[in-house]
Amino acid sequence: MKKTTNRLILILVVFIFMATQSFAQQVKGKLGSPSATTTIEGKHLPAPQPEFGGVIKQTTAGSKQWWAPRITSSEEAPNVLLILMDDAGFGVQSANGGIIPTPVMDRVAQNGLLYNNIHSTALCSPTRAALLTGRNHHSAGFGVISEQSTGYPGYNSIISESKASIGRILLDHGYSTAWFGKDHNVPAFAASQVGPFDQWPTGMGFEYFYGFIGGDANQWEPNLFRNTTQIYPYNGHEPGTWNLVTAMADDAIDYVNRINQIDPSKKFFIHYAPGATHAPHHPTEEWVKKIHDMHLFDDGWNKVRERIFENQKKMGIIPADTKLEPWPTDVLKNWDDCTPDEKKLYVKQVEIYAAYMAYADHEIGRLIQAIEDAGKLDNTIIMYINGDNGTSAEGGPLGTPNEVAFFNGVSVPVETQMKWYDVWGTEKTYNHMSAGWSWAFDTPFTWFKQNASKLGGIRQSMAVSWPAKIKDKGAVRDQFLHVIDVVPTILEISGIEAPEYVDGIKQDPIEGTSFAYTFDKANAKAPSQHKIQYFEMMGQWALYNEGWLLSTQVNRAPWDAFGKINTDPLNNQVLELYDLNTDFSQSTDLAAKYPDKLKEMKKMFIEEAKKYQVFPLDASVGPRVAAPRPNITAGRTEFVYTTPMTGLPQGDSPSILNSSYTITADITVPEGGAEGMILTSGGRFTGYGFYLLEGKPVFLWNLLDLNRIKWEGPEVLSPGKHSIVFDFKYDGLGAETLAYNNMSGLGRSGTGTLSVDGKEVQTKKMEHTIPVILQWDEAFDIGSDTETGVNDADYLPPFKLTAKLNKLTLKVDRPKLSEADIKKLQDAQAAATDNK
Repeated sequence: MKKTTNRLILILVVFIFMATQSFAQQVKGKLGSPSATTTIEGKHLPAPQPEFGGVIKQTTAGSKQWWAPRITSSEEAPNVLLILMDDAGFGVQSANGGIIPTPVMDRVAQNGLLYNNIHSTALCSPTRAALLTGRNHHSAGFGVISEQSTGYPGYNSIISESKASIGRILLDHGYSTAWFGKDHNVPAFAASQVGPFDQWPTGMGFEYFYGFIGGDANQWEPNLFRNTTQIYPYNGHEPGTWNLVTAMADDAIDYVNRINQIDPSKKFFIHYAPGATHAPHHPTEEWVKKIHDMHLFDDGWNKVRERIFENQKKMGIIPADTKLEPWPTDVLKNWDDCTPDEKKLYVKQVEIYAAYMAYADHEIGRLIQAIEDAGKLDNTIIMYINGDNGTSAEGGPLGTPNEVAFFNGVSVPVETQMKWYDVWGTEKTYNHMSAGWSWAFDTPFTWFKQNASKLGGIRQSMAVSWPAKIKDKGAVRDQFLHVIDVVPTILEISGIEAPEYVDGIKQDPIEGTSFAYTFDKANAKAPSQHKIQYFEMMGQWALYNEGWLLSTQVNRAPWDAFGKINTDPLNNQVLELYDLNTDFSQSTDLAAKYPDKLKEMKKMFIEEAKKYQVFPLDASVGPRVAAPRPNITAGRTEFVYTTPMTGLPQGDSPSILNSSYTITADITVPEGGAEGMILTSGGRFTGYGFYLLEGKPVFLWNLLDLNRIKWEGPEVLSPGKHSIVFDFKYDGLGAETLAYNNMSGLGRSGTGTLSVDGKEVQTKKMEHTIPVILQWDEAFDIGSDTETGVNDADYLPPFKLTAKLNKLTLKVDRPKLSEADIKKLQDAQAAATDNK
């Protein structure tokens, strides 16, 4: 009797425990049978192997087989489609009152909820790290984009193993997990074919990846991967006929159909992250025509901004008393002050941007339709976040035909840009629009992407639908949210507890707050459960606390990436104070009225900054892009190659910028002559190439697609062995000046000499060199050229080398600062600090 009583008590305890869980453990089938499945508690991932439940004798006679149950998600748990657009501010999509038609986001909002108060970090990589881990961006190592990483815990671009992604958690709970599109969270120094791959999607819990690594991609010819293998699906297509926006939708649709046909019961988590609308803006001709024919932008950015503002008020997305600040004529021209050529160019720029957004939205609709066709839409939660930061102003006030020019501090005049007018948005451009449109697209807020202290940089919107659960269709929710709140929300609605250990590693707490409570109509006006949130990006910072916002006054436009650096961004700032409870658009500064509140909130910011690895604050922008960081070439000065190799990314390839270098190619020319690429890095929009053209040796520098400097041998190489050498002597001090917040060592002049078999054949001086980066999405290739070429007039890829490459040697001689150089730089740095 006592034994029976104890057993009943144990069963009751287990039952009570299960009842307190989000969803009770669900076992299907007879345990030990091949068909048995179970959900798991999930404190330890992966789940510990259960004890064998069969019988083992010396022979199979009398033994009993027993299979561990397969792990599945709970029946109540939803499929998850997490959509993140790129570089789109609050007023872009029509769902938020914008004038760009995005009927798919509209439909998600109409079938569910629109959130008008969710926040990003103000920049790409950081927002994405926060979104997928549920931790603040500095906590996740992404205080800046991976290409600006520095050797501090909050900035090293490494998501630690103590912060498992939502993909990894759901995978171990029986979900199929996939990632399509942009992955900007692989460290720039770990993006090559030799890995390591632990920070790639497949190493972060995503079973399948189809997309690109890095900040941007040429949508016509991207640096594309399936899992960790480079693929070139656009090869063989006519230029301008294959586009990644459609291709990734096709691949995602195939993924959904494959899961549904193989195992209809299995839940999926899809992270869908188009390159749209980050530059380059690359829509198809069909969408360009659709938008052009609507004449949405003919009356200019001032009127567009006013129209968006009125739409937002009519739709109830912003309060009726929201203020719209005057146009910032100290930063951007009024439309009426633009010249006819400027207006013509700017309308073209924005129509291409709008076509890109509308096109991407349409392709997302195809994916959602596939989910519906599979009968999965009712129990699929769709989270469609309109952007990872405010609209980008990195094209500057004029826009640019080549975004790589911006990253090298070069502004392209309007008259020069007009040369690309007829091919804007095609494979011939790496285009970005004028910041005038970006300001309009962040309505009703001010400023842009990168500006973490202004709502124009950090305020997003989000449409959420879940037909099985969300019934308050078409409503607006205004609770304060941040992208770190997405992970805990998905976990709550899936009945999953955040794990305590993953792969034996103790997990750091989730830092976001679930907003699942807002799905219930009864909580439509409930106070936000996310009470405090810091923001920081490149020295600009803010703190939100229950409606109050302390923020630094904007002291740097995003296109001003190479100016003087504020060496004390914590204290050397003008502080502003806003009450967002009554001031939706952050338009009325109350700092003078409430000085004690301002001091209190600055103290709170410092506490949050210490807690989440925000220190040391760093206000530099361009210098961090150019600064040295770990990479497989670090510390090496000589590189030897004996076989063809393609696809090595810029972050893992030898850099010859701001250095002297010698490239020696030992080749054998066959009978009949040879041509083709020996070595190239970069492509159509900047880079260099060393090749044989009609049998003659050529070295060419493509300077931002604005100028090309070519060294060429006068004679065709005869059959047999030859040694071709390009030697470059750099005149500047090099990248070491960056340690003193000084860019004077970058982009200086140098002299190049081409030699054949020990004989100099041509010497030229370059008055300026590329200071910061080559094209991010292009590769370092030997023996052929992938993606775009550095000079279309000479060749088209792949331009395979038909000579035999015996040996290719690259020697880099990076400048070293003398004691006198260091003293001079230290004095300049001290003087700059004194002048702040």
